[in-house]
Amino acid sequence: MPATASLLRHDWTTVEILALLQQPLLDLVYQAQTVHRQYNPGNAIQLATLLSVKTGGCAENCAYCPQSAHYQTSIKPEPTMTVAEVMATAQRAKEVGATRFCMGWAWREIRDGKAFDDMLDMVRGVRSIGLEACVTAGMLTDTQAERLAAAGLSAYNHNLDTSPEYYDQIITTRTYGDRLRTLDCVRQAGITLCCGGIVGMGESLQDRARMLEILATMQPHPESVPINALTAVEGTPLQEQQPIDPLELVRMCATARILMPKARIRLSAGRSNLSREAQVLCFMAGVNSIFYGEKLLTTGNPDRDADRQLLEDIGATALQPFAE
Repeated sequence: MPATASLLRHDWTTVEILALLQQPLLDLVYQAQTVHRQYNPGNAIQLATLLSVKTGGCAENCAYCPQSAHYQTSIKPEPTMTVAEVMATAQRAKEVGATRFCMGWAWREIRDGKAFDDMLDMVRGVRSIGLEACVTAGMLTDTQAERLAAAGLSAYNHNLDTSPEYYDQIITTRTYGDRLRTLDCVRQAGITLCCGGIVGMGESLQDRARMLEILATMQPHPESVPINALTAVEGTPLQEQQPIDPLELVRMCATARILMPKARIRLSAGRSNLSREAQVLCFMAGVNSIFYGEKLLTTGNPDRDADRQLLEDIGATALQPFAE
């Protein structure tokens, strides 16, 4: 066991996390990079591609989401993609270098039936071509989680979004407890967790610290932690929110890395608004996973070739699938 093993903690407090978030940025990034090197040697970055299998018409009222049926946005409900269509997209993603294939359904919860059976077939198919398979589809039951595990699902994404205290300012159609129960179902089935949140929704620094505290006190920590910056979309309640300062995103990534040394810290939504230099600073802060492709469900993402060029320019390599 390395001498750094003592850094792996599950008893972080809000006060400690606030102190990390508020320290001088250069000190914070240095500390995060030091922890990152101890637990994640090398310069490997996971490339994940995200596909919206079922777009629009969601019953939830998440204030940030253009797919909600509660708001009038440019995103309209679309037919659910077929297994063949999803597999063709997964194959293309593999050919251009992605190693994790993430599939999203704009659902409040998974319901048994043909659509769920198709989801299981998609998971089996993605795994059969050598990619990690991740699903995000809302709440699920213990039995559904077990069926997904049996199909070979690598990870289930279900974000906390924000702190328990700020949560009802963003969503009222489900509770924080609902989210935690879903995460517990996933854990009990033996599927890894992909769980993070969103910054820039009007929350306080205390809210950011509380969200990170919930994640960092889980045992074990989530294996993947997406850090999203709000993309304000016309028609949603948060359409007037100003973009977050990129340095605030760096702070969140660095703090997440210190709190959860083994996790894949994923720079997610909002990356298209970052300069190359800001992205590199996030990598310095411990980010080792990005979404790779033209879209994140329904919003834009940096060009795939530009991502490849950036990784080459900084001497980073693509993490191989199923790497610990």
